[in-house]
Amino acid sequence: MTDLTPTSASLQAFQLQERLHAVEVADSAQTMFSAVEALAELQDEGAIDMLIRVLGYNNPGAAVAAVEGLIKIGTPAASALLSQIDGYNYGARAWALRVLAGIGDPRGLDLILTTASEDFSLSVRRAAAKGLGTIQWEKLPPDERPAAQIKARDVLLEIVKQDPEWVVRYAAVVGLQGVAMAAAQAGFASLAEPILAGLGDRACVDETPAVKARAQWAISQL
Repeated sequence: MTDLTPTSASLQAFQLQERLHAVEVADSAQTMFSAVEALAELQDEGAIDMLIRVLGYNNPGAAVAAVEGLIKIGTPAASALLSQIDGYNYGARAWALRVLAGIGDPRGLDLILTTASEDFSLSVRRAAAKGLGTIQWEKLPPDERPAAQIKARDVLLEIVKQDPEWVVRYAAVVGLQGVAMAAAQAGFASLAEPILAGLGDRACVDETPAVKARAQWAISQL
């Protein structure tokens, strides 16, 4: 919050401490959810550590609120997560990966790629596959972008053909569209040719009408 007046800065600091305390003392699943939701609304970097802690609590509602809050905070939250994620248990790690996929920080690309293709949870694979379409490629050095986009493209093409869950294939279609559009904007349009072929295949042969329709729509946009 760079342009806060002294009065508003003081109010922001007071609200942050008040809402951090509310999370600390929450004594039920509902009060925890409400407290985390209120803390996330501040979009304050001072809330990052607490929101990350919540990812490890056995409270899915609060975890969802924490994920949304961390995504809104953006790059600083991604930096904190990437420095800690190796020590997380599976549940916290899965929520953290949703955050990284939602932010699209390219430092998490390899982790997101692995999760999209290998995680046992369909909801985590879905979030990772969709997130590959919103990676902030401009944060990579220009000479590294084509190879990174090809890697994302190839993983998504495998997912869209082979994942047994239609919601994950659907998310992979969304991811492929995002990768193709980003590559085209960066002048790397040839990367999109295999994507168009893969989407065309899904539009014809996928067993789920929703995936077929989404693939056809992606083709029309590309």
